[in-house]
Amino acid sequence: MGLKPQNKINIKNKKAYFEYEILDKYIAGIQLQGTEVKSIRNGRASLPDSYCQFHRGELYVKNFHIAEYKFGTLNNHEAMRERKLLLQKRELKKLERKIKESGYSIIPLRLFMNDRGLAKLEIALAKGKKQYDKRETLKRKDATRDMDRAMKI
Repeated sequence: MGLKPQNKINIKNKKAYFEYEILDKYIAGIQLQGTEVKSIRNGRASLPDSYCQFHRGELYVKNFHIAEYKFGTLNNHEAMRERKLLLQKRELKKLERKIKESGYSIIPLRLFMNDRGLAKLEIALAKGKKQYDKRETLKRKDATRDMDRAMKI
C-alpha cells in the first residue's frame, strides 16, 4: 500500500496569455538536478520571463528561475541555468521549422508534476500580440466580468 504523491504543484505563466496568441501546446519533460526537484515541490519556481530556444537541435528553456533549495549544501543548483526540455524528435523538428518563420516563439505556460511525480513543462508555440490586440483582450475580459456580476444580481 504505497502512498500516492500529492500533485499540488501547478505554477502558471499568467503573463503569457496576455502577451501572446497561443497556437499549439506541447507537454515536455525537463532535465533537472535533485535540489531543483525539491525546490519545485516546495513551489519555488517562476515562469514569467522565461522562453525556449533551440541549440544544436535541442530545445532549452532560458530565464526559468528555480530558487535554490533551502537545505541544499554544496550540491545546490544554479537558480537561472538553462534546462534541457525533453520532447519527441518529430515534435522538435516541427517546432524548429515553425520557429524559423518570423514572429513565432516558444514559451512556457505551466509547470506541474505528473502522476508519477515527474516535473513537466507545458510549452506553447505562440505569436506575439500587437498593442491593440492586448487592449481588445482587456475589453473582452472586462465585459465578461460585468456580465457575470449582472447575472449574480
